[in-house]
Amino acid sequence: MQKHTSGIHHISAIVGNPQENVDFYAGVLGLRMVKKTVNYDDPGTYHLYFGNDTGSPGSIITFFPWPNAYRGRLGSGQVGITSYVVPEDTLGFWEERLTKFKITFKKRRRFDEDYLQFQDSHGLHVELVARKAGANSEWGFGGVPSNKAIKGFGGAVLLTAAPEKTMKTLVEVMGLEKVGEEREFVRFQSTSDIGNVIDVKKVALPMGSIGVGTVHHIAWRANDFADHHEWSKHISRFGFGVTPIKNRQYFDAIYFREHGGILFEIATDPPGFAYDESYETMGSNLMLPSWLEEKRESMETTLLPAIPRVLEEDK
Repeated sequence: MQKHTSGIHHISAIVGNPQENVDFYAGVLGLRMVKKTVNYDDPGTYHLYFGNDTGSPGSIITFFPWPNAYRGRLGSGQVGITSYVVPEDTLGFWEERLTKFKITFKKRRRFDEDYLQFQDSHGLHVELVARKAGANSEWGFGGVPSNKAIKGFGGAVLLTAAPEKTMKTLVEVMGLEKVGEEREFVRFQSTSDIGNVIDVKKVALPMGSIGVGTVHHIAWRANDFADHHEWSKHISRFGFGVTPIKNRQYFDAIYFREHGGILFEIATDPPGFAYDESYETMGSNLMLPSWLEEKRESMETTLLPAIPRVLEEDK
């Protein structure tokens, strides 16, 4: 049976100082920090989530801040560029905003679309593209009004050690459709209106290494928990080693590594980020699962600050 993911659920990356991370994604890009928790596999480290006003699937970028950690190396086996989509006719606003904060950007064109490409404060490669599809965010912050705010992901650029095998996986396993090809890239698309466009670089680069400034994994959407179980069986039928289902509080997750070296996750849309906080308070407090509550005091003492704040423009 052919299955189809509707698109990207989230992308997770490794960064450095947590306050610098919050300042960039909330302070500069205007995203909402929808959840502040810890890495359940490494509870001494934050796990920070940013997205649109509700943290909808397809808008969520998550970070593991490792202060003073080694830098990663961009290459095959990784998401090379994380793409964000903004409303039509707003790239001019974003050019001005990046310039005000002295963020160097390049203008690029791919598949007849214009992109602003730049790096975040820890070297992660990011780009903005304007499209009509996708609902506008209801979140405005720090000088970014909601009618110009990032809607969610435009998609991602994948760097793979085995381009043909990765592209085959996207079509035959994940259910995306090939929709275009040009000199450097092949484009694939899913059914969602955000987080739906994947460009695969045709030529394999040297293998990358995980560290600050690189993406750890890309997660794809499962409709619900029953669909998630079907995804686990579906992926296994293609010979991939799939992890057991892991409860991540805000979604369930399974993981497998595709043939080009990229770590794929399948994550459930429910229960979402209002699971343990109200819409009004999401991202305001350190949220811990029950098994870590006894360590709250020590964690709150030792974890570095990570607070959304309105930034002064660089002069």
